[in-house]
Amino acid sequence: MTSTAVVVGNPKPQSRTLAAAEHLARELTGGEPDLVVDLAAVGAELLDWKSPSVGALVEQVGAANLVIVASPTYKATYTGLLKLFLDRFAGGTGLRGVAVPLMLGAGPGHALAAELHLRPLLTELGGTVPGRALYVLDSQYDDPSAYKDWLDDTLPAVTGLLAGLPA
Repeated sequence: MTSTAVVVGNPKPQSRTLAAAEHLARELTGGEPDLVVDLAAVGAELLDWKSPSVGALVEQVGAANLVIVASPTYKATYTGLLKLFLDRFAGGTGLRGVAVPLMLGAGPGHALAAELHLRPLLTELGGTVPGRALYVLDSQYDDPSAYKDWLDDTLPAVTGLLAGLPA
């Protein structure tokens, strides 16, 4: 069984970004994610570097075979909330599975944000990022066709990588 984690850096709880990330997890695995980390619910505890609950989340996310890391686009990049969480991961070894960068944005002008900012970070943290990052217009977050081309291109690579990982 593949463990799947979703990490969402939207400061608004239960956001469209969360819905998009959960949808993507279902499309990639055929099931619900095993772990959903809505960082808005973690809040100020992210600032406490000794927090056992945040430490446990970092361990669980790091050990997942598949991690969807999602953020709205803020100032042409991911949110500070997501950065606070990802700063906890050791470079090169923090993520040990497949990592999928997902960003939502208001317009196509920031479509490269996920590829330019989030994808390299996930790679630096040890994640294997198959294919290109995914950018979805937030007005289309609930439209399956917004994900179709990316899924057509990337799903085979994700499936192949997950098949090679220990269950």
